[in-house]
Amino acid sequence: MEISFKLHKTLGPGLLESVYEKCFCYELEKRRIPFLRQKAVPIIYEDYIVDEGLRIDILVDDLIIIELKAQENYHPVWEAQLLSYMKLANKRLGYILNFHVPLMKDGIKRMIL
Repeated sequence: MEISFKLHKTLGPGLLESVYEKCFCYELEKRRIPFLRQKAVPIIYEDYIVDEGLRIDILVDDLIIIELKAQENYHPVWEAQLLSYMKLANKRLGYILNFHVPLMKDGIKRMIL
């Protein structure tokens, strides 16, 4: 999660999530790492399809879900949210990156299905 450390060191905590998202994507582009930003994923419930049922902040290389946060208080529901996203998008690896922390290492949560 080299990019998250670089962003946090350069920008610090306290900015809007959208700023971190744009800068994170910029760093991915510079490194020529494929990604999709605000990837819409349909939800299938029985025989009903909900178009754009969820939006993944960043999907890296069609493998890794990155869920960005910029919140002072950590919420355990974020983990449940990421696990749901991973299950519904059929991805096995995800990260919660919360930039509103004094040390970035404390704002990273890795999750595997």
